[in-house]
Amino acid sequence: MAEIGTDITTAKLLLDAGELVAIPTETVYGLACNALDAGAAAKIFAVKNRPEFDPLIIHVPDLQHARLYVSAVPEKAKLLAENFWPGPLTLVLQKRALIPDLVSAGLDTVGVRCPDHLLTQKLLRALTYPLAAPSANPFGYVSPTAATHVNDQLGSKIDYILDGGASTIGLESTIIGFEGDVPVVYRLGGLALEQIQNVIGEVTLMPHSSSNPRAPGQLKSHYSPAIPLVTGDIKMLMHQHHGLRFGILSFKHDYNSTPQIILSESGSLHEAARNLFSALRQFDEMDIELIIAEYVPDTGLGLAINDRLRRASTRRS
Repeated sequence: MAEIGTDITTAKLLLDAGELVAIPTETVYGLACNALDAGAAAKIFAVKNRPEFDPLIIHVPDLQHARLYVSAVPEKAKLLAENFWPGPLTLVLQKRALIPDLVSAGLDTVGVRCPDHLLTQKLLRALTYPLAAPSANPFGYVSPTAATHVNDQLGSKIDYILDGGASTIGLESTIIGFEGDVPVVYRLGGLALEQIQNVIGEVTLMPHSSSNPRAPGQLKSHYSPAIPLVTGDIKMLMHQHHGLRFGILSFKHDYNSTPQIILSESGSLHEAARNLFSALRQFDEMDIELIIAEYVPDTGLGLAINDRLRRASTRRS
């Protein structure tokens, strides 16, 4: 298994040598490499079993560094970066030629993010290149929110996991691009839609696609646990699936059934988001045949939570 630690020097030496290192962020843990090294990026695709048409996000410490790797920053993108970086926001911008085509999946744009995590910020400022870092899990499965999650699934394939504790947000970043002057949300995530609209006004919400996505996280089937998951009214689903061994994933209500995981007894969407992926991983360890889940209120971070539940319930072929 991989070594787990907090040594930035160890992480830097491995990254400088073209190796992969798992890094913590406030959203989820990422599987990182030198974003300017196509050979290192190829290792990410191989380790994750990730299709090469799915682009990677590059991570930088701030907007000033981002400008080194993109050719233009539209005014609305600048406003968003000034308001929400560091934070759970990825901006899809026109890339400079030094970003390898493999990283951008052949697109002329690249997703750029400034993570809000002290340890990873220190690492980024110690490097002379950005980090490409998709979530540190096998492609299509539940994203990791702790170092142990990474080790469980990828520990035999990488050397080092930089341990920054549990992710404080627990959902991937919100991704926004620009088609002409129109801001487009390619992926709902840890930054609520209402917060974005308060800064730049109305945005277009792009549905997920089944192939050739413009940004990561757009595929229809994604974030899936190993056990089948169905969504809807909990009591109705319990009745429909009577006789199966199922677990219940509820927002805040106790259905007096075992096993059951409540995302937030207080009804906090932020707490529910933080607990979602960890809960799905816990169900994978249980002796059950089915996960029965309900949607949360479709507002704020609830939009992103429900998006993940819908896609987790789409079975992989």
